[in-house]
Amino acid sequence: MLLIIAIVLLTVLKYFEVGPLASLSWWWIAGLFVVAFIWFEFVERMFGLDKRKAHEQLEKARQERVKKTFK
Repeated sequence: MLLIIAIVLLTVLKYFEVGPLASLSWWWIAGLFVVAFIWFEFVERMFGLDKRKAHEQLEKARQERVKKTFK
């Protein structure tokens, strides 16, 4: 998520030609888009990070249900 925020921020700053980013090539920003795509499509799945997040959310919801039931 932090990567996406950085890409959007760089894109906006480059578009409005703010500071040293005015001379930055658009290819650097396009390259970051490619890196983000590869990360979210392949690397997260390869290491199981996407399933780990989903499992943590399900576990948290289960614990809240148990706490609510026995309260």
